[in-house]
Amino acid sequence: MTDRLPHEKGFHISWDQLHRDSRALAWRLDGQGPDNGAWRAVVAITRGGMAPAMIVSRELDIRVVDTIGVKSYHHQDQGRAEVLKAPDAELMGDGEGVLIIDDLVDSGKTLELVRDMYPKAHFATVYAKPKGRPMVDTFITEVSQDTWIFFPWDMALQYVEPYRGTD
Repeated sequence: MTDRLPHEKGFHISWDQLHRDSRALAWRLDGQGPDNGAWRAVVAITRGGMAPAMIVSRELDIRVVDTIGVKSYHHQDQGRAEVLKAPDAELMGDGEGVLIIDDLVDSGKTLELVRDMYPKAHFATVYAKPKGRPMVDTFITEVSQDTWIFFPWDMALQYVEPYRGTD
């Protein structure tokens, strides 16, 4: 077997798959909010959480949607997480009744930063890796830590070498 870089063990997500998995996340969250099962708001962690948050908010009929901008990656290198844009402070409070949605929890650094800000919020991701799982309350699919997820907004249609061999 040839040596591969970590991102070469790829899990490719299509728009259709992301939509199905985000709907499954909404179904799992339905009726789980603290106000007789209802949620007050959805907050997307930008940028990856925006598409799943839109789908979850639509499925659960949550009309209050905001964003928190967190940067923790520079290309495929993960660094220190920092907040670039916070959601409305009056809306957020300590986070109770708020769903915070992201596409993926990897190391958990991003969610740890946001959880410190909003300790009573409910954190949900579509995909989770083992290191980050303790930081997320609800997720749909777990992938191995050494798998790089290719989201549809990161890809274009092109030829890809086979995993093994060249024929």
